[in-house]
Amino acid sequence: MLLHVANVLTAEEVAHCRRRLDTADWLDGRLTAGYQSAKAKHNLQLADDSPVARELGALILEKLQRHPTFVAGALPQRIFPPLFNCYREGQSFGFHVDNAVRYPRTGDDRSALRTDLSATLFLNAPDDYDGGELVIEDSFGTHSVKLPAGDLILYPASSLHQVQPIARGERIASFFWIQSLVRDEGERRLLFDLDLAIQNLTPAQPEHPALVSLVGVYHNLLRRWAEA
Repeated sequence: MLLHVANVLTAEEVAHCRRRLDTADWLDGRLTAGYQSAKAKHNLQLADDSPVARELGALILEKLQRHPTFVAGALPQRIFPPLFNCYREGQSFGFHVDNAVRYPRTGDDRSALRTDLSATLFLNAPDDYDGGELVIEDSFGTHSVKLPAGDLILYPASSLHQVQPIARGERIASFFWIQSLVRDEGERRLLFDLDLAIQNLTPAQPEHPALVSLVGVYHNLLRRWAEA
């Protein structure tokens, strides 16, 4: 499931992130890539322990925890500390699949995180650059993604994906991975659809007894499938 999560950050929060990133020290992105990815990766990235990365990562995590669409779609158990990258003219990241397991390099939690979902949070407007689309291939075809600043795309980490070359300007984003409470993608999609239906019905029929039954079905399915 590809899920567009709108308005994770406000325009003011995006502007704050950009001001902080404009003063940050960007490194060669290949320094943090695995052997296979390094051959396809040509971009810039903040160091994991960069003070700017930690500050802005904490802001993003706080916003995600309170975003109903993200929570409903990801059912997050753990979120990898957000990282930040920059693609300038001629830079790209060829087709690859994300590592199945990640180990956070910063903070106290150094235990393995299973990457069920990948996320890209766009931090500048699509008009700021030409190219730079996130291209994701799945069983339903090929999807080209280029979202407004402050919006996020959530997609299976098992997907083959790439960032197309930048022809003009630069593309700045945050990216990270999520270990979900529900490992199976199909089960997560069913729970998301049910949650969305409940959210849509609640304002129109807040006292309808069927809502109690639907909420019960949702939680009983989550209880059956969750790996807490």
